Amino acid sequence: MHFTVFSGPVQRPKIRIPLVIWPVQDISPSICLSFGIILSSQNITIMNTTLNFSKKLLSVISLVISMGMGLSSLKAQNNAAGEKYTENTTIRSAFQNTKKIRAGLLDVGYAEIGPESGKPVILLHGWPYDIHSFEQSSALLAEKGYRVLVPYLRGYGTTTFVSANTKRNGQQSAVALDIIAFMDALKIDKAIIGGFDWGARTADIMAALWPERCTGLVAVSGYLIGSPKANEKPLAPNAEFLWWYQYYFSTERGYKGYKANTEAFNKLIWKTASPKWVFDDQTYLRSAAAFNNPDHVDIVIHNYRWRLGLAKGEKQYDVLEAQLAKSPSITVPTVTLEGDANGAAFPAPESYASRFTGKYAHHTLTGGIGHNLPQEAPKAFADAIIEVDSMSQATN
Repeated sequence: MHFTVFSGPVQRPKIRIPLVIWPVQDISPSICLSFGIILSSQNITIMNTTLNFSKKLLSVISLVISMGMGLSSLKAQNNAAGEKYTENTTIRSAFQNTKKIRAGLLDVGYAEIGPESGKPVILLHGWPYDIHSFEQSSALLAEKGYRVLVPYLRGYGTTTFVSANTKRNGQQSAVALDIIAFMDALKIDKAIIGGFDWGARTADIMAALWPERCTGLVAVSGYLIGSPKANEKPLAPNAEFLWWYQYYFSTERGYKGYKANTEAFNKLIWKTASPKWVFDDQTYLRSAAAFNNPDHVDIVIHNYRWRLGLAKGEKQYDVLEAQLAKSPSITVPTVTLEGDANGAAFPAPESYASRFTGKYAHHTLTGGIGHNLPQEAPKAFADAIIEVDSMSQATN
C-alpha cells in the first residue's frame, strides 16, 4: 500500500498536486497547509468538485485501505522474518476466549487449538508477555496435527488463585509445579514443553525435575535455572545494566511505580528487549490486557525480589529449590534458540550447552529477532518444536 503526499517546494503561479488518497469528501485549506501545500480558493473549489464527483470511488478505496491496515503490522512482522501470514479467525477466537480448568492452587486460563487426539505441546510465556506470543506458532503446529495448549502463568490473564489466602509467590519451582498440576488436570502424562523468558525457565525446570513428563524441550535462551545463592555473584557492569528493572523492583518505589504504570512500563521492556521488532499498539494492547490480573504486580515483584534473596519463598518448595540450586542436567531431547537482536540479558549458548546431556541442537536466528522470539519468528519456533519431536522419536 503506497501513499504519496507532495511536500516539496511550492512553485507559483503553477501548483503541482499529485494524487492523494484521502478518505474524506472535502479537503480544507488547513489540511493542505499541514502538508505544506498552498492553494488558492479557486484551486480548492476545483479540487472539491473533482472529489465530490468521485466520492463513491474514494469511499470504496478508503474502506479497502482501512481493512488492509488492520493486518499490516502482523504481515510486516512476518515479512521481516521471511514468513507469510494468513489470519485465522478460529485461532484468534481461541486466544481471546480462553478455557479454564482447576489445577492445584489455580484456576488456569488457557488457549487450546489443534485436534484433541494430537501430540500435546504446552507453550509457556514470560514477563512481560502473555499467551499471544504463541498465537501464530500455535496455528502452524495445529496445522501439523499437534494439540497445542497455551496457559496463562500465575498472575496473568484469566488464571486466578483458588484461595485468597494463598501466598502470591513468584518463585521458580512454584510456577513449574503449576504446569505439572495443569497437565494432571488435563490428564496429559507427557508433552513437548516450549517457552521463553519465565516460560523457558519453567520448561527447563520441568525437564530437569520431571523428565518423565517431557517428551522434549524447546527453550529460548537455553538453560535459565538459577538460585538466590548463585545470584549473589555480581556481574560485569554491562550485564548489571541490563537488569536495571530487577533492582528497581527491589525498592518500594519500584513496587509503587510498576503498580501505577504497568502498561507503560511493560511496553518499554518490549521495546528495549526487542529493539528491531516493529509492533503496533494493537499488538501490544492485546497482550497488555493480561497484566490487568489482580495478582500480576505481586507475582512479578515477588519473583524478582526472591531471585535476589530479598523476599522469602515458601517452605513446601525448599526441597525442589535445593535440587535446582545444584544446576541439574537436562536429559530430554532439547532445542535451544536465540535471536540475533535480543536486547535483554541472556547467557551465551556455549555457556550452557553442556547442561543438556541428551540429544541437543542450538539455533541462533538472524534478521533482527529479539527477546519475544516466538512472536517475532513464529515459524522458526514452530519448526523447533517439530525438530525436537523428531529427536524424541529417534531416541525411542
